[in-house]
Amino acid sequence: MREAFPVELIQHKIFMVRGHKVMLSPHLAKLYGVEVRALIQAVKRNKDRFPNDFMFHLNDAEFKNLKSQIVTSSWGGVRRANPYAFTEQGVAMLSSVLKSKRAVRVNIQIIRAFVLLRKMVVTHKELALKLAELERKVSKHEGDIRMIFEAIKQLMAPPLDLPKRKIGFHAN
Repeated sequence: MREAFPVELIQHKIFMVRGHKVMLSPHLAKLYGVEVRALIQAVKRNKDRFPNDFMFHLNDAEFKNLKSQIVTSSWGGVRRANPYAFTEQGVAMLSSVLKSKRAVRVNIQIIRAFVLLRKMVVTHKELALKLAELERKVSKHEGDIRMIFEAIKQLMAPPLDLPKRKIGFHAN
């Protein structure tokens, strides 16, 4: 399964919409190996499992914005309706309505991708905090650092052109 659906491939199908990390119905359908309409029908038959914080329908502006951000031909041809967006919880719920071994295996990889993204966000926050702390420390010693750079520049500067003294004996 890892070879067929690597986490890295799935990560590129996770987008931020309405402040949530989501995957779109066409991408999910492709991963699950079903048609989009079959996926949506399964969801609609089990609507009580998909509250608004698990799944929502993209409006025209959101869909247009996503299409402009992602330069890809995987959006398909003419579409009658905008895709649905599934949050991590909605994706987890999909495996219970799409009752196949493939759905379970795909869900495991998708959940791993969401977890990996969460870890990356935490790492970025930690790095941002460390950078801010370093900037504060540097600003305290800004004058000293400037003096060091000036001294280095002076050492690197070419020597001044002084008149050369002649060496040896010269007859006047």
